[in-house]
Amino acid sequence: MAKPEVDQAACVGCGTCEAMCPECFEVRDDGKSWVICEDCDKCEEVAEACPVQAISCE
Repeated sequence: MAKPEVDQAACVGCGTCEAMCPECFEVRDDGKSWVICEDCDKCEEVAEACPVQAISCE
């Protein structure tokens, strides 16, 4: 598992990450995705699917 991070400056709030892994990502009222978990077993897959490459995994 890896710890996901979202680059808030790059995030466009498309919701792909939340749709793929709602237990780890949440698009909030500010229109940005936020990490809501410590570890994500789908982190690499979600990061690759982000259309603006705003997600990284540690």
